[in-house]
Amino acid sequence: MSNRFTPGVAVPLTVVSALIGGVVLSGCGQQRDPDVYTVLNSSTDESYHRWDAQTLARCGKQLGVTIEQQSVPASQVMTKALRMASSKSLPDVLQLDASEMPTFAEAGGLIPLKDLGLSTRDIPEGIVNFGSYEGTYYGAARTVNTLALFYNKDTLDKAGLKVPTTWAEMRETAKELTHGKRYGLALSAGGAEDGVFQFTPFMWSNGGDETKLDSPEVAGALDYWKSLLKDGSLSKSTVNWTQADVNDQFMAGNAAMMINGPWQVETLNSKKGLNWGIAQIPVPEAGDDSVGPLGGGVLTVPNTGDGEREKMSAKIIGCMAGEQEQITYAINSWMVPANEKAAAVWRTKAPELAALADQVATARSRTAKLGARWSSVSLALQSAFQSALTGEPSETALKRAQKRATSGN
Repeated sequence: MSNRFTPGVAVPLTVVSALIGGVVLSGCGQQRDPDVYTVLNSSTDESYHRWDAQTLARCGKQLGVTIEQQSVPASQVMTKALRMASSKSLPDVLQLDASEMPTFAEAGGLIPLKDLGLSTRDIPEGIVNFGSYEGTYYGAARTVNTLALFYNKDTLDKAGLKVPTTWAEMRETAKELTHGKRYGLALSAGGAEDGVFQFTPFMWSNGGDETKLDSPEVAGALDYWKSLLKDGSLSKSTVNWTQADVNDQFMAGNAAMMINGPWQVETLNSKKGLNWGIAQIPVPEAGDDSVGPLGGGVLTVPNTGDGEREKMSAKIIGCMAGEQEQITYAINSWMVPANEKAAAVWRTKAPELAALADQVATARSRTAKLGARWSSVSLALQSAFQSALTGEPSETALKRAQKRATSGN
């Protein structure tokens, strides 16, 4: 199952600006069929591709146009879009990971959606921010996701243990559930955005912040991960695992609990006899907010210089992100609708995921504070926890990370 949020390699802003600037200055490149529109996304999974095709067919019929879908792996969307910009063949609608959108917006490559008539009514502030750069709304989310604690109900019941809600409880529970080939907990601490995505709920719930990586709060979160490793509750392979690897371990019975996201649910449900539950990620102290990262894609209108096509592109987004389409897509994909009214309907249809909706309510965007600078902070953090989890003191690793993030190298 492909990962539903992971951005690809960070592309330097200067490269993005040069490519996009050329397109905007020279106007629209090739002649296009006035009744055919393209959407570029990362729906390479058969099921996601099919769901999107069905959405586009319904929206095309409603708007009287043909909408074609082009899908490339999530890690290639940005580079593919830049290649298309250089050949003046940008798609009409571009679905970007929300953490990549600021880079495109900063380079002048996107049209503000409100200028094209799209509103943010009934969308929670956190999700509006998720699709915004420097206060301007560029990206409409259909659904959002975040991380949660998945647990094997049978394993916990057999051990007579409750689902943990605090860090101390999770450490104790994970220790008790570690037995033989089975670890108490699995998470991704790999040197990629997967690992950073998984670290943010620990960093943020502990009061840490991406603008100051060398704070005691960030070090405390990293030390907590180190304590789980020291207890033997986490596999040493944690530093190499992606979120897909974590899910494989959980499904194989090699982990009693895992930190993961709803994009794994379809795969989890394919395993007969796996009795799993979902809860909010435990917090440092009882009563703290569990603050996770918002994940997912946002639908944007690239700046092609063709005003009429851009207006129709916005109508396509308006249809794709309409309440009914959000509910349909969310139920198919186990995500949470971005629109509050749609989310209320969804809760009644997917009650087993209520904990996820609660987690989304306190979640925030990775790029809300840093915009396009998030990518350099992410790279610095990846390096820091790889070093810390293999023996370096957290403070030392994070001091280096902060220097690296500030210098942008």
